[in-house]
Formats: sequence, C-alpha cells, structure tokens
Amino acid sequence: MSSYKELQEQIKNLTRQAEEARRREVAEGVADIKKIMSERGITLEDLGCKQSRRAAAADKTARYRDPATGATWTGNGRKPQWIKNALSEGKSLESFAI
Repeated sequence: MSSYKELQEQIKNLTRQAEEARRREVAEGVADIKKIMSERGITLEDLGCKQSRRAAAADKTARYRDPATGATWTGNGRKPQWIKNALSEGKSLESFAI
C-alpha cells in the first residue's frame, strides 16, 4: 500500500497533467472555432456576444448634447445634472440625442 506522502505526490502529478490536458483541449477548441468563424464569416455580434468592458470603455463618443450649453454626455456613468434637470421637467432623453 502507498504511503500518504506518495499519494499526495500522485495527486499533485495528476492535477498538473489534468491542467495541461485542459489547456491543450481549450486551445484546440478555440482554434477550431476561429477557423469555422473565419470560413463562414461569422462575427461575435452574430453570436450575440456583448462588447468587452475594455472595448466598451474605449467608446467615449458623446451621444447626448445640451443645446443650451453645448455640454455632452456619452450615456455611460452617472447622468449629468443638466440631463437630470431636463428629465425632471418631462423632456425625453432622445430629445438630446446627437
């Protein structure tokens, strides 16, 4: 019968082998998926994937403008006070769209 120490060593080796096999299988799967997507012209948007946070953060294009002051807002983060005031007055957000 194996000692506790030998069994722990076997567990460590098997865990390492399992992690290596998993990485290899994932890499092969990703390569297969990329190949199919490339061949068929499939995009991430076609799959219904959302934009990554990093990519979304990079999009700083202003979507709303205050006609009185020219102030802009991207639509991300907290609403600026001029938007809050306009909404409380019953105006719609779409009325400020650029």
